[in-house]
Parts: sequence; structure tokens; C-alpha cells
Amino acid sequence: MEKIWLNSYPPGVPATIDYTRYRSLVHLLEESFQQYASRNAYVCMDKFMTYRELDQLSCKLGAWLQAQGLAKGARVAVMMPNILQYPVAMAAILRAGYTVVNVNPLYTARELEHQLNDSGAEIIIILENFATTLEQVIGRTRIKNVVVASMGDLLGGLKGMIVNFVVRNVKKMVPAFSLPNAIRFPKALSEGAGMTLKPVELTHDDIAFLQYTGGTTGVSKGAMLTHRNVIANVLQTETWAKPLTEAEPRVESLNIVCALPLYHIFALTACCLFGLRTGAMNILIPNPRDIDGFIKELSKYKFHMLPAVNTLYNGLVNHPDFAKLDFSQLKVCNGGGMAVQKAVNDKWKKVTGQVILEGYGLSETSPVATSNPPVEEFTGTIGLPVPSTEVAILDDGGNPLPLGQAGEIGIRGPQVMAGYWNRPDETAKVMTPDGFFKTGDIGVMDERGFVRIVDRKKDMILVSGFNVYPNEIEAVVAAHPGVLECACVGVPDENSGEAVKLFVVRKDPALTVDVLMNFCKEQFTAYKKPKYIEFRDQLPKTNVGKILRRELRDEKKAA
Repeated sequence: MEKIWLNSYPPGVPATIDYTRYRSLVHLLEESFQQYASRNAYVCMDKFMTYRELDQLSCKLGAWLQAQGLAKGARVAVMMPNILQYPVAMAAILRAGYTVVNVNPLYTARELEHQLNDSGAEIIIILENFATTLEQVIGRTRIKNVVVASMGDLLGGLKGMIVNFVVRNVKKMVPAFSLPNAIRFPKALSEGAGMTLKPVELTHDDIAFLQYTGGTTGVSKGAMLTHRNVIANVLQTETWAKPLTEAEPRVESLNIVCALPLYHIFALTACCLFGLRTGAMNILIPNPRDIDGFIKELSKYKFHMLPAVNTLYNGLVNHPDFAKLDFSQLKVCNGGGMAVQKAVNDKWKKVTGQVILEGYGLSETSPVATSNPPVEEFTGTIGLPVPSTEVAILDDGGNPLPLGQAGEIGIRGPQVMAGYWNRPDETAKVMTPDGFFKTGDIGVMDERGFVRIVDRKKDMILVSGFNVYPNEIEAVVAAHPGVLECACVGVPDENSGEAVKLFVVRKDPALTVDVLMNFCKEQFTAYKKPKYIEFRDQLPKTNVGKILRRELRDEKKAA
């Protein structure tokens, strides 16, 4: 196929990257540990961790993990926010020869149980704040070992003790839990210190991450991201960013603001792994919803990169204290996960001097597939295919369409997943015979190679960059004894891009919105929870009885 987008590439950006320079993701990490040993890799709550310390700590934890007798490729779950223990756990799991299963720490018991069982995870490393959720389901999973971390574990003696006291006793953020056979994170490290981490022969085809994403069936699936996939996307991201990261004023080491959750693929690649590859320091923000605290943290550092979703950019730029920060060294602002709104970009540029460069990707593409090059003005597109990536606009049969015609966006490249874990049926639905991943988004490519999203083929709802699948919501709500039937759609929302709206036909006339909202709160993590509930006498259906979500969506648009 003709790669017309290459003509629009910035000077110095190559058409391809060479991921074969690394045997595995572990090879990449260990090179950085040696090369940047004395540099700071992470900072969280004023505690710095050097590359040397990350090397040593992950070596200890990796040795402890190997001592538990798992087979190569075994799945180890990580359920933590952006704290220092996350990169230690991630590096340890990979170095021990296992697969990282990222878990949203705000998952409900139902959501956690599904992911642990589907992945077959045998060990979980979890922050104590969320251990009560694990307690509810652990007996119905294959989990053999639990490592429980506390917020203060790696913050140093007195400070760590104070943080743990405040988190547990003042802020009451750790609900009571009972996991009798669990081991504390520091004890696992101290035991591992007396062990030897055995090198594991890993290849490009070994699975590095199981990254869970929703499905059209309502059941989340694990995208199998191999070492090849992730190495490729880290190098693609690095190559694409170079014209900006190496622009004047030059800095020896980048400071990356990591407010996006590390369990999410955007932060995992664009912050965590990109940072490790380039010798950068990630500024970890455990709770970006606390905008006051977030801005206070930013005031402590010169920061050069700030990847975020539209809602986070909007929250920051509308805070009265944000404009007081020093943006003199800000080089790159990447927007992804959801559409960047022009109004947000314009205000952001006015305050910071930087355009938000919108990109596009999915868990299945590790994630970056397209991105805008350095531009002076907002383009309203998702940019150009990144190096070693092809984008085709496909018809319903998976055939390429002529330039300018709208069709499903297909992506081919070394960052495209190996498939869905244990779901060859679902994998077959999204892969064309010639290797294009069908994204479910409808787009158009212009004569310069820039891609614009015009619609969504799937019924998926995008809330602040997180996928919400109507089938999952409907299946759970339909199980409520007071519900006869239901349907959910996405409606426009000023803050989150879209919000979930639920339409319900009652079986019990006494059922109220409050009762159903409380039920949903127990069943769904916050971004999935319906923002609106509307009771109806009936729902629009096809002649075979299928509920017409599109009709409900169009009805909302017309209102």
C-alpha cells in the first residue's frame, strides 16, 4: 500500500523502527538500569528512586516471585495506583519471566473476580487500601500468594510510618481486611534479598502484559501484548517524540508528569516504559482527581512532558493556580484516550504555550498507532501513522477504501497484539487475513495521511478515556429484581466527553432511581456507573425484539 503519510513526517523522523535491537523488554530495562544508574527514575510524595535502586529492588522481588515455584509465563496481577511499588513490581514480574496483569485498583469485587479468573493469575501484588475487595473473591480464584503493599513502604523510615498512620487512621482509607496467608511487600523484598534472580530466556513472542479491555459481548478480554509489541511501541513513541524532546532548551534528563493511571496502557507506555527507555524521571501522581494537590506537586519540578486525557487537561487549565506554574521547559503535551476538544486545547495553549498533540491507540495496539507531529495549531485529527505502522480505511468486508471515503480504521504494525487471551473467536473477529486490526472506529484519511475519526462502529461509550461497554452494564443491571429490561447509551458530557445513560423498564413499580444508582455503585467502578437513569414504559426494538440503542442515542441527540 502507498504510505502517503510519510511525506508529512517531520524532518529526521524515520519511516521505520528496529525493535530487534532488544531481545526482550527485560533486555531494554536492564540496559537502562546500567546506563542511567545514578539518575532518578521516579519520584512520589517527595521520595526519589534511582535507576540503580529500581534495579536492586526489582531484582529482590523478582527472586522472591521465582521462589514461589511459578512456571515461565505465569500471570502475576498488580492492583496499585501510581506509587513507587508499581514500577518495582512491574520490572520484577518481567525479569522473573512472568506476565504482568494490570488491574484497575478501583474495580468492584465482581470485576476483580472476572479478571483474576480469566487471566489465571496465581499471585497478586496489591495496595492494602483495596485488599478488602480481594478478600471477597480470593476463595473463588487461582491466587496462591498475595503481596500486600502499604502507601509508605518505600518512602523511608519515619516518613513511611507517618504516611501509613495518616492513610490508615486519619483518612481512614484502608478498610478492614483479612488475608491470613498474605506477605507484606517489605518482607517479600527482604526474603528476596537472600535469593538469586535467575535469568530467564525470553523472546519477542513471550507475553509481557495481559491488558484487559472491554468486549462487544460485555466480558472484558485480555489483549496479549508480547515483548515485541511493547518494545516496538516504546521505540515508536521515542522516535516520534524526538523532534520535541531534543528541541531547545536541551535537557539532559526529561521529567514526565505521570498522572494517568499506570494500569492503563496509555500511561504504561507513554510514561512508565518510555521514561525508563530514555533515562527520564516520572513524577508519580497517586490521585490526579485532587487537582489542588496535583498542582502543588507540579510546582516542585521543571516538567517537560505531560501526557493526559482531555478531562485532565480541562481540569488543570480551569484551576486558578495552574497558570502560576512555570511552563518554560514544557516540550510535549500528548492527548489520547478520548477526543481532545478544541476549546480545551485553545485554553491550554494560551496558558502553557503548547498545543495538545492528539494521538490515537488502543490496548490492542500497545497503544500508540497514530499521533500528530509537532504543529503550531490544533488539527482536529488523530494525526499520522507512527513509524513502522500502516493505517487502512476498510469497508465492511475488510477491503481498503479509496482516499477520502469513510470506513473502519485498520491498523497493522509490530505493536498490534498477538490476540485475545484464550479467545480465538474474538481475535478472529478483529483481525483481517492480511494482519490489520479492525478498531471499530470509523475514520477518513486525507491526502496528507492525517486521519480523522468521524464515528464509532461499536456501541462502546468513552468516559474520560476509559471504555464502557453497554452489554456489561445491561447484563448486570438486568439482574436486579426490580428491572424488567434495560439499555444504556453514551450521552455527551462536558467534563468526561461521554457519560453513561441507562434506560430502564421496571418490573417493580416501586423501584427508584436512588435504589438503582446505589446498586450500580456496588457493581461498577466509578467511570462505568450510569450518570443518568431514565424509566420508560418500553424500549425501542427491532421486529425480532433486539433493543435499538442507536434509536435511543439519536433521540438524545435530537433533544
